[in-house]
Amino acid sequence: MLVALVKAGQAAAAALARAGLKATRQRLDVLDVLADEPHDATAQEIHRRLVAGGRPVGLATVYRTLAALAEHGVVDPLEHRRGETCYRLCGEGHHHHLVCTDCHRVIELAGCGLDDWLDRVAVEAGFRPTEHRVEVLGICDECAP
Repeated sequence: MLVALVKAGQAAAAALARAGLKATRQRLDVLDVLADEPHDATAQEIHRRLVAGGRPVGLATVYRTLAALAEHGVVDPLEHRRGETCYRLCGEGHHHHLVCTDCHRVIELAGCGLDDWLDRVAVEAGFRPTEHRVEVLGICDECAP
C-alpha cells in the first residue's frame, strides 16, 4: 500500500513538473483526492475530504489550487452543475466528456472528430477557433429509467 502511495505521489509531482508548477503540499493533496475520485468533485467536496482525512487546508486555498491546476491543464474543469465547477483528473491529450446528470458519472472520450466540421463552420462565420471543449450532458444506462 505504501508503495502505491509513493508511486501516486511521484506521478502527481511529475504531472505538476510537466505543467511547470511547483509540487506544493496543497497541490499534491488536491491531486491525491482527485485521483481517488472516479468521476468529478467540487472544490467544497475536495475540501471536506481533505479536512476529514486529517489534512487541514482552507477552502480558499483549495479554490486557488484548483484554478492553477485547471489553468495549466493538470485537471479538467466541468460545468455540468449550474453555478458550480467540478474538477476531474483526466488522461493527457485532447478529449471530451459525457456526464450523467443524475449520478455525475464522467466518461472521458479520447479522440476528436470535430476538427473538420469546426474548421468549416468557423470559416463560414469568419472565426478562428483556438481550442474547443465538449461536455455532453445526459443520463447513463445505470440511471436511465
